[in-house]
Amino acid sequence: MRTVALGIVAMACLVGMAQGGNFNQDAEMTWGHGNGKVVDGGRGLDLTLDRTTGSGFQSKSEYLFGKIDMQIKLVPGNSAGTVTTFYLSSQGSAHDEIDFEFLGNVTGEPYTLHTNVFAKGQGQREQQFRLWFDPTTSFHTYSIIWNPQHVIFAVDGTPIRDFKNNEARGVSFPKSQPMRLYASLWNADDWATQGGRVKADWSKAPFVASFRDFNADACVWSAGAQRCPAGTMEASSATGASGSSWWNQQLSDMSYRRMRWVQRKFMIYNYCTDAKRFPQGVPAECKLRR
Repeated sequence: MRTVALGIVAMACLVGMAQGGNFNQDAEMTWGHGNGKVVDGGRGLDLTLDRTTGSGFQSKSEYLFGKIDMQIKLVPGNSAGTVTTFYLSSQGSAHDEIDFEFLGNVTGEPYTLHTNVFAKGQGQREQQFRLWFDPTTSFHTYSIIWNPQHVIFAVDGTPIRDFKNNEARGVSFPKSQPMRLYASLWNADDWATQGGRVKADWSKAPFVASFRDFNADACVWSAGAQRCPAGTMEASSATGASGSSWWNQQLSDMSYRRMRWVQRKFMIYNYCTDAKRFPQGVPAECKLRR
């Protein structure tokens, strides 16, 4: 595992490294190469799933904290059995990971947005949502704000989840392992739709998910050092609004209320309320207040 103390992190964040917007420059295919296609002069990338293979790409850079944005348009129509992913991950058995996963469904039924956070190889922190719009008809922006104190998941600027750094209370938090961005489209019809009861309809293939406007306003890890956008760690207000530094970003009262509205209306699973799964008691972070 590659680790770095936060004090060293701060000293190393000196060089402006905001980047994004061109898949030719910032990403590379990792599998299913014939099923991945850069489009619109590098602004977009389409992933395809057919009977033969799915496909995926990764960022060329590794990041240690940042604000990562991606616009995604999901597989339309009968997407049962398919999974589209957008996530950050390090390597190794004790890896860190921050997940957006979109579980397909039969025509007319909603996608499931699945989120998870791994720290030092420990996950099992799933929260699932229905979206309040059709994610297949147009592009929507999915964001990960990852700083030393928070992992915030946002959809079109609306926060849906905030995983806080509670290491002082014995809860692991992803803060020391650089992570790459990954995205993929693959066949998971053994579990993805209604627990695997509904399989992919290959007569509807090929399935296509489209990505565009990838932007990483982030600290880039290179040669054992970290380079951050200029002014990243300057003091900023805790508004949660665009324009404030992601390094210090947390939810304002208004942003917190918006998140709670989403959770009340659209959350369909929360590990913190699954007493059957945790008969000895839910994880420690579930018992902590805001």
